[in-house]
Amino acid sequence: MNVIHLKYPHQLKQAAQTTAYSLAVGFFDGVHKGHQAVIQTAINKAQEHGMQSAVMTFDPHPSIVLGKRNERVFYITPLQQKLDTLKKLDVDTVFVVHFTSDFARLSPEDFIQYFIRDLNVKHVTAGFDYSFGAFGKGNMELMQQLSNGDYSVTVVDKQTDADEKISSTRIRKALQDGNMEQVRTLLGRAFEVPGIVVHGDKRGRTMGFPTANVQAMEGCFTPATGVYAVQILVQNEWYNGVCNVGYKPTFKNPDDKKLSIEVHILNFDKNIYGEEVVVGWYSRIRSERKFNGIDELITQIELDKQQAIQYFAELSY
Repeated sequence: MNVIHLKYPHQLKQAAQTTAYSLAVGFFDGVHKGHQAVIQTAINKAQEHGMQSAVMTFDPHPSIVLGKRNERVFYITPLQQKLDTLKKLDVDTVFVVHFTSDFARLSPEDFIQYFIRDLNVKHVTAGFDYSFGAFGKGNMELMQQLSNGDYSVTVVDKQTDADEKISSTRIRKALQDGNMEQVRTLLGRAFEVPGIVVHGDKRGRTMGFPTANVQAMEGCFTPATGVYAVQILVQNEWYNGVCNVGYKPTFKNPDDKKLSIEVHILNFDKNIYGEEVVVGWYSRIRSERKFNGIDELITQIELDKQQAIQYFAELSY
């Protein structure tokens, strides 16, 4: 998959295209089932008309540049993870447009000129609610009206699950609630958090439950605190596990607000400090709580472990 980074205006000359593209355009955070419908439509159009398939996405999130939020933005799929997911969907080319204040001021007409016509896009696919140009004044009806026969347009209708729109907002709410089954349904795959294994307090090892302390990639969305059935990708192999996300209230000062992600990997005994891993989240077993001593905690961890084992034994892929 070819990845082309664009920044308005000075990089456009470098991006002069001779290849014709069928383009899916959107922010696509999560690359959920609704996004996949848009992207697959663009891929199908590319195959029908002998073009290359392409996706146009934006980085960073527009709300950061437009000043609508003060808090940090956490992505369902940070950029590299989004690119990895798009590669699995067999997209030929991804245009990553750097979202700047200058880009945000582009009129719909200029957006079409610089980012559709100048890139030799011959077919544009987007969701029914996609908007573009300054203040979001452009919509897909305008995209069609301004085509002048240079490109064709497909609008993908609202994609729903349980009669409700599939959206990144809905997925974030499910993540905040720890509802990983719903997240997996809306994404079409398990929610994943990439990270690196770092040294922790090693307390789990002394209790007979060694854990991998995972430092999540910057900007990742972490699910609600609690205990989960997870899978973890280590050295290109997936393992089942049980994961605690939280602040370890049994041992820690309640004023210590550093969130930890600790995975006890089933049937695994390797030193993996420094390894890059991916945690896939499947089911929330229980909420995090404080226990009256180590023995009570060990008993509960064993119960959690058995519940995770049972979950994966019953899981049908």
